[in-house]
Amino acid sequence: MGLNLLEKTELWINNITLDNANLTEIAETVAQILKLKKGNVLVVDVRPNHITLDILEKDIPEENILGKEKDILNALSKLKGVNITDDTYIHSNGILGMVCFETENPKEMLKSVANMVDEMKEKISKRAIVFPTGFELKKNLIEDTNTPYLKGVLEEEGFKVTVGDIMDDDIESVEYILSEAVSKAYGLIITTGGVGAEDKDKTVEGILRIDPQAATPYIVKFKKGTGRHVKDGVRIAVGKVGPTYIVALPGPNDEVKIASEILIKLLKNNCDKEQIAQQIANALAEKMSKKKFNHESLLHK
Repeated sequence: MGLNLLEKTELWINNITLDNANLTEIAETVAQILKLKKGNVLVVDVRPNHITLDILEKDIPEENILGKEKDILNALSKLKGVNITDDTYIHSNGILGMVCFETENPKEMLKSVANMVDEMKEKISKRAIVFPTGFELKKNLIEDTNTPYLKGVLEEEGFKVTVGDIMDDDIESVEYILSEAVSKAYGLIITTGGVGAEDKDKTVEGILRIDPQAATPYIVKFKKGTGRHVKDGVRIAVGKVGPTYIVALPGPNDEVKIASEILIKLLKNNCDKEQIAQQIANALAEKMSKKKFNHESLLHK
């Protein structure tokens, strides 16, 4: 049995100093102690009195982690240019913090850790953040009716909801903001707007950078280059990173209401990202089809 690190993959070694040390040697030494492949541990930050390592494997056997702090520090102390003292210690915000645990009963400790992981997953699943997008909201040209609506319906379902900042129509900004939300252990991230076919619409593309296998079904397709459209249709997106769902919804409030009802129902049923995305897309496509039919009917009266 292995432990999922729940996207908390960083280890800090505090009160350590380096003097012309080889960072590759440091990373490989830690990998060896944790019984990981070379290259799956990286030194990602070096400061005057601490370094940060990132573990690239998401699932690690419990016995590889539990109580390994002394072994890691002892091995590092033998490397040229690495200075370890009695005040040096290791810290992690997540499951990797097990390296610091010392116990005479490993089996009982691992049982407790398994329970802790289940509790963490449950808490994460009920943490949500909502991000509206678009310059028209930033400049107060229009009222944001989606965010308060989503906050209300999610809270009724037991979610603890945070309202995020309005995102710019910029793919790098979208990627950075959503990646940061993932790292903060939100179980559900919802964006509204920015899924259209104009060149300014970047939300779906931003999610694909975070989860290249995100489900991105079309709501409507048309010929690329029609009018202002530089894409061949309007898509939504549902991605998943660890325990976190990332869901990109359209901007119109009536569509958000339809989509959120389906989303909540499917999350309760533990549906995967493909099922969630397709059912939402189907419902929105049906709505748009009816709207088009009604419009054409009025024109021919």
